[in-house]
Amino acid sequence: MLQGTASNVGKSLLATGLCRVLKQDGVNVAPFKAQNMALNSFVTADGLEMGRSQVTQAAACGLAPDVRMNPLLLKPMGGQGCQVVLEGKSIGAWAADDQAGQRQLLESTIDRCYASLASEYDAIVLEGAGSPAEVNLKDRDLVNMAMARKAQSPVVLVGDIDRGGVFAALLGTMMIFDEWERDLVAGFIINRLHGDSAGLKPALDYIEERCQRPVFGVLPYLGDLQLPEEDGVSFRARYNKSALQRDSVDVAIIELPHLSNFTDLDPLVIEPDVSLRTVAHIRELGTPDAVIIPGSKNTAADLKALGAVGLVEGIRNLANNGCVVVGICAGMQMLGSRLQDGDAVEGGDACGLGLLPLQTTMRQEKSLMQTVGRHIPSGLPVSGYEIHHGESVSTGDEHISIVSDGGGALGYASRDGAVWGTYLHGIFDSDDFRRWFLDDLRTRRGMSPVGKSFRTYGIEPALDQLADSVRHHLDIAQVYQVMGL
Repeated sequence: MLQGTASNVGKSLLATGLCRVLKQDGVNVAPFKAQNMALNSFVTADGLEMGRSQVTQAAACGLAPDVRMNPLLLKPMGGQGCQVVLEGKSIGAWAADDQAGQRQLLESTIDRCYASLASEYDAIVLEGAGSPAEVNLKDRDLVNMAMARKAQSPVVLVGDIDRGGVFAALLGTMMIFDEWERDLVAGFIINRLHGDSAGLKPALDYIEERCQRPVFGVLPYLGDLQLPEEDGVSFRARYNKSALQRDSVDVAIIELPHLSNFTDLDPLVIEPDVSLRTVAHIRELGTPDAVIIPGSKNTAADLKALGAVGLVEGIRNLANNGCVVVGICAGMQMLGSRLQDGDAVEGGDACGLGLLPLQTTMRQEKSLMQTVGRHIPSGLPVSGYEIHHGESVSTGDEHISIVSDGGGALGYASRDGAVWGTYLHGIFDSDDFRRWFLDDLRTRRGMSPVGKSFRTYGIEPALDQLADSVRHHLDIAQVYQVMGL
């Protein structure tokens, strides 16, 4: 089990890399994280919802995503607490006290899912959450040391040297642990080093002697893998990038307060003729070639927030002057005229930007499915997944721009095609459609279309690159010995 001295120290990435190494070495391995709090999620082939990190880890293992790998998913909803997804299905929005009161239900579900998964695989790579040393949370722990004890799993503590204080964090965590927790710790990993690890030897010797545990390795900072992220911690860093070539298009991404499933934008990062930038205020908006409004967990609140910083009028003005405006899921709902949400599923009723003739009604039941369809203007096939409470209807069929293979509407567009939206997460994963979208922007700017994708989007090369780094910088033989392999 990989646990960390804090959130965002690289546990998920290391777990992914270790899964890939085990898979490459012929081990029948699966990932597991009892409880995940994340902004981004995924819909499995059987219409169930789970965290993106475990989906990536499953891919590293050569497996299809399985909700048993992440039985409890918490999706932050701002002041409304968290939406609770148990075994792939939403069971409502809970505050912290609600979760404490339902501990027996949550714990029994986690235990059952883990036992079922572990019975089918030779090895499980477990991941903790946040820090296991939060004293005020120990009595309600479901995912860190309590899970390690149930699984009888040795624990490796991961510390992030890039943020500073890594040795104090490792030592402090060990000091806070109860004796039984310390007994489960097999060693340490230092993550995200810039430079040569040779200079760390005195500190490594100190922590090993003080804690009587080995350091399994020091991993370098890996900043360019482009694997899907589950949180918004690195949103600005990830989606602010300059184009690699001069004749490029400028794409502005709206930074919503309640961002969700922003990994839809990852494929755009790899394109050399795209400049990406995040925008949180009208003063940052400028005159981009395209504006993209991503998903949200609180559509009404985010519409209000956009109005407060001038972006509602700013986006309207851009659209009226020929800028392409795209909305994905909640982003598409915001482009419509009206949002009806009498049960306050996502923040209550709201007026949209009025750029598409859409009305959206929020339902308690969430739509969860993988979907394939066709983009009508280009004639290209598209695919992805749907995850939304809203049902949107247009005033006329001529505004439907994306249809599912079953004939249902997946997206809508203005008559000139400059404003469009879709419920289809992952639509830019398609190389052909992504290039069509970017070439459309280029043509509107008076530039020549490229016609063929510069890049192929996929995570397999990144997974192998990650595994190479893990294999090179960790003592894998020692890790395997700890795992009993």
